[in-house]
Amino acid sequence: MRLLLLVRAYQVYGHMKAKIDPLGLEKREIPDDLDPAFYGFSEADLDREFFLGVWRMSGFLSENRPVQTLRSILTRLEQAYSGSIGYEYMHIADRERCNWLRDRIETPTPTQYNSERREVILDRLIWSTQFENFLATKWTAAKRFGLEGGETLIPGMKEMFDRSADLGVESIVIGMSHRGRLNVLGNVVRKPLRQIFSEFSGGTKPVDEVGLYTGTGDVKYHLGTSYDRPTRGGKRIHLSLVANPSHLEAVDPVVIGKTRAKQYYSNDVDRTKNMGILIHGDGSFAGQGVVYETLHLSGLPNYTTGGTIHIVVNNQVAFTTDPQAGRSSQYCTDVAKALNAPIFHVNGDDVEAVVHACELAAEWRQTFHSDVVVDIVCYRRFGHNEIDEPSFTQPKMYKIIRNHPSSLEIYQKKLLETGQATKEDIDRIQSKVTSILNEEFLASKDYVPLKRDWLSAYWTGFKSPEQLSRIRNTGVKPEILKNVGKAITTLPETFKPHRAVKKIFADRYKMIETGEGVDWAVAEALAFATLLVEGNHVRLSGQDVERGTFSHRHSVVHDQETGERYCPLDHVMMNQNEEMFTVSNSSLSEFGVLGFELGYSMENPNSLVLWEAQFGDFSNGAQVIFDQFLSSGEAKWLRQTGLVVLLPHGYDGQGPEHSSSRLERFLQMSDDNPFVIPEMEPTLRNQIQTCNWQVVNVTTPANYFHVLRRQLHREFRKPLIAMAPKNLLRHKDCKSNLSEFDDVQGHPGFDKQGTRFKRLIKDQNDHSDLEEGIRRLVLCSGKVYYELDEKRKSVDGKDIAICRVEQLCPFPYDLIQRELKRYPNAEVVWHLIEVQ
Repeated sequence: MRLLLLVRAYQVYGHMKAKIDPLGLEKREIPDDLDPAFYGFSEADLDREFFLGVWRMSGFLSENRPVQTLRSILTRLEQAYSGSIGYEYMHIADRERCNWLRDRIETPTPTQYNSERREVILDRLIWSTQFENFLATKWTAAKRFGLEGGETLIPGMKEMFDRSADLGVESIVIGMSHRGRLNVLGNVVRKPLRQIFSEFSGGTKPVDEVGLYTGTGDVKYHLGTSYDRPTRGGKRIHLSLVANPSHLEAVDPVVIGKTRAKQYYSNDVDRTKNMGILIHGDGSFAGQGVVYETLHLSGLPNYTTGGTIHIVVNNQVAFTTDPQAGRSSQYCTDVAKALNAPIFHVNGDDVEAVVHACELAAEWRQTFHSDVVVDIVCYRRFGHNEIDEPSFTQPKMYKIIRNHPSSLEIYQKKLLETGQATKEDIDRIQSKVTSILNEEFLASKDYVPLKRDWLSAYWTGFKSPEQLSRIRNTGVKPEILKNVGKAITTLPETFKPHRAVKKIFADRYKMIETGEGVDWAVAEALAFATLLVEGNHVRLSGQDVERGTFSHRHSVVHDQETGERYCPLDHVMMNQNEEMFTVSNSSLSEFGVLGFELGYSMENPNSLVLWEAQFGDFSNGAQVIFDQFLSSGEAKWLRQTGLVVLLPHGYDGQGPEHSSSRLERFLQMSDDNPFVIPEMEPTLRNQIQTCNWQVVNVTTPANYFHVLRRQLHREFRKPLIAMAPKNLLRHKDCKSNLSEFDDVQGHPGFDKQGTRFKRLIKDQNDHSDLEEGIRRLVLCSGKVYYELDEKRKSVDGKDIAICRVEQLCPFPYDLIQRELKRYPNAEVVWHLIEVQ
């Protein structure tokens, strides 16, 4: 029994003795549980034989020897648990998973590779090391956030991808920050080296097919790319590295969302063909809250991707902050234990151990479809960047680093000493790599970027801001409106909804039957349903979106007796794909979930992806996504998205909290130039294409319907910030007739161009083209219109005109000018936002 407890102690605490710090700086207190004397064993017991066959543990006695000496047992435990890899997995409650790992950890000699594999590993380590040396030689003063000290990441990732491909993975989405990114781009994702070198030399920005420069660009260690990479096993695997900003870890949920979208579009139901990989820093993994928000999505039905592999490039210092000042836990990876993820701490100087840990992570992910962490404990040979002086703050560490051999030097020495490689073998690989690097450097001088370097296949045919896109109608045939309207307002006969919900659906059915009094929720559902009928994917997520924060949407209803769920929008068509329409309450997260939906929307343009805040001011929690991705992603990285952000707002009796979506912030973040009126002639107008996003505050259900449909009915994609109302959801006057949704000429929504979103709604009174008797023209936006109109009626203000500016960005200069000419004698008053 005491021996059993000792074995169990190694399985639980063995990582505390593991030799995972290449610098030997970390002085960890080894638990007494790992000392045989703690259990009463002495030196005299070392050669005593123990019969273990009765209780043999999974994996431990794989040699099938029921009797072993204590010495041999301790030797095996040390090899398994206290070598170059420290395993943390005993916190996992699932016995099957623990046994699976135990089998692989305790099987003897787990990291022995044959000479052929070792040559591949050596080749990859040389590429990793030589790449950094080459950049350092050619661009001595450039920041590149090199991988020196963590070069084993590259062979580890390559072997992980090879193993993943063998196990059925066809596509991998990667997210990472700046440390080592250029090396990953060049050596793993296979971005052309000549392109990387061209960017270092200040090469030209990407061009579109008409030869115009597009985008403001970004620093080279933020850019992304994609590539179909051959694997060691003879397969091909698609890799895409997502462009990201300087905000560490902000890209994490974006990668997960993009991976989930890939799984949807490739019908990857068991989530084994598409995988996400995130590469973290040790300081940011422990410190950035979005890491936990992302981890916490991993098991949620509408957000899971079947497991993410997390690799931590653990430099043991965050810029200038030591670990003891940067986290309260022993390991930077401890947050992952909350998700029952196994964690492999591996010495970054031992390239074979890194490779083994990475392969094991790939096998875990494909077997159990859950997250796993590889913590590569390494160091930064230079400072935070190559210009920074690290010994200002870490003198002891950098004194050791100055005399510490590189992982390549260590591996070459090992192979030479054991006779597994000759100096000629090493020189041959070194010469080959140097020759290719020099050839690519010469080719970089004439390198011209191509559009295909930037845009993926799904987006073929979509237009850049320089290419004029025609305006399309968004009206729908009356018969289609009626058919889908009945489908989304009818519940099964056997279904027993709450009596209030039953009445809501009866009222909705009546709206469709009569064609009158269509409210906000029905207009939204009609927009979703008609897009589904046209073959588009619709996904709505956020806090409480299924019912709706204000109990208005009811996109999912619940049987009051059985608890069964029913979603009417899943039954718009016969044999409808159950994921074609997805509506899902999210975890109580803004940053993580909005990032997820952004990533989802970027994968395929033929989808309407919406995120709704519980209240509009909750968007504060996701400000990094708005600032760094949504408002600027197209300008920086030429990545379009049609993501819709719904922000419920308005005082409505709730005081200072939940009072505003901060509309002014989104207008401040728009790049619409207030001092220049752009070309507004309809056939030449590309105002909305050149603007970074759209901000609307609409006042009618019909206009909401059209602005949602407009997102997909054009040849480009642009984010939409929609100030979603609260008191308009049930306002007696905020109703539309079904005729405003159709495409029949002569109906209320139809003008000479057709039925579409109205950027401005003119005064509801039937004013002529010239009204000289109007003394005041009030321009307003959103729900305040109804309050103003009610006041006008109460004072009989026939000499006052009220126009609704439905789209605030980009600003409808042409329509405003039309109204100013209509009322030449009017004082113009702006009343765009509620008084607060």
